[in-house]
Amino acid sequence: MKRIVITIFLTNILYANLSTIVSILPEKIFVKAIGGNRVTVSLMVLPSNSPHTYEPKPSQMKKVSQAQLYFAIGVGFEKIWLPKFKNLNSNINIIDLSQGIEKLPMTTGHLHEDIHHHEKEGELDPHIWLSPTNIAKMAEHIYTALSQADPSNQAYYQKNLKIFLATVQATDKKIQKILSVKPKGTAFMVVHPSWGYFAKAYGLTQLPIEIEGKKPKPKELIMLIKKAKRKKVHAIFTQPELSDNTAKVIAHELHISLIKISPLASDWSTNLIRIAKSIVGEE
Repeated sequence: MKRIVITIFLTNILYANLSTIVSILPEKIFVKAIGGNRVTVSLMVLPSNSPHTYEPKPSQMKKVSQAQLYFAIGVGFEKIWLPKFKNLNSNINIIDLSQGIEKLPMTTGHLHEDIHHHEKEGELDPHIWLSPTNIAKMAEHIYTALSQADPSNQAYYQKNLKIFLATVQATDKKIQKILSVKPKGTAFMVVHPSWGYFAKAYGLTQLPIEIEGKKPKPKELIMLIKKAKRKKVHAIFTQPELSDNTAKVIAHELHISLIKISPLASDWSTNLIRIAKSIVGEE
């Protein structure tokens, strides 16, 4: 009987999945793509919540206490909570997926022609997962972390990485083809400046409606509308979790589409392709 119990115990250890936690939904998709059925992935910031101000639930803290890997990405709530996670579970390995990625300053306004953009001093844009190039770098970090934590399955993770990187490359090529009909610097308008890395990757200009993180005043709104006309903006992107009242006014005035699209959507490839199509007026 003891031999049976020991055998079951050792079998469970041998085939137990790596327990991992991610901050946001796109990360969960990336980790699952590479980890496959060898990992369990728990999501920290639940849908409809802000990754800037999120507070984990007790059930999530319990998962942190049992997890082996935490994949951080640089969103706001991590500054406060990652040290707490480490205090709770000293054995958890926290992997920073933003390693090697050059962070952009957070864009806060585009009202003046002589100034390309205003940057909020000291604040860096955390939305690094909205660029295929960055996704590929993050995938490499995920592969390395999983392989180091579970070396017996390295070949499995490597195979999945290769498949995933092919998807990333195909997405990138498709976006390039879609945007090839537009000149460099083509502008698109957003309520919140989440798409800076996408803009940089494809030589685009992001025009935020928010001014210093606030709704524009009437005079600023008029300037925004005039600039959008000059830049021949085809669409305004808003997020499901944000108010789009000002965006509706601008869209009505310019007779252009108002598109709700979340930077935290799970189908990252379709999301990025949809953005590209909307920018050139295909959607």
